[in-house]
Amino acid sequence: MGWQRQLTLDALNATSRDTLVAHLGIVYTRLEAGLLEAEMPVDARTFQPFGLLHGGASAALAETLGSMAGYMMTRDGQCVVGTELNATHHRAVAQGRVRGVCQPLHLGRSNQSWEIVVFDEQGRRCCTCRLSTAVIG
Repeated sequence: MGWQRQLTLDALNATSRDTLVAHLGIVYTRLEAGLLEAEMPVDARTFQPFGLLHGGASAALAETLGSMAGYMMTRDGQCVVGTELNATHHRAVAQGRVRGVCQPLHLGRSNQSWEIVVFDEQGRRCCTCRLSTAVIG
């Protein structure tokens, strides 16, 4: 599967300026056919009150990856919006960085489904997410 829009990692990261994505420290790190990855720090920006990665931060990472991947599968004049996000948390993370890996499950004309898996620095699965998007335009 190839992307419909040809963007570089620099161009993807430039879209994050002055957004929640930048505030959380999310950085796109890998882009290849059918795969988009990003990293996010586990620190004061992403902690819950007990010093662990907030589930909502994992969800924000997943939504960020799935939405951008969805956008990259559209043509000019189209965009995507998230319609449902499901996150199952498997393991707590207290420090370092997490890495989100996004791959398509379904790519239709009017909707898409994406799987985003969040890993800790040891490569252990911390969270599994599924994002559904609607293609508009």
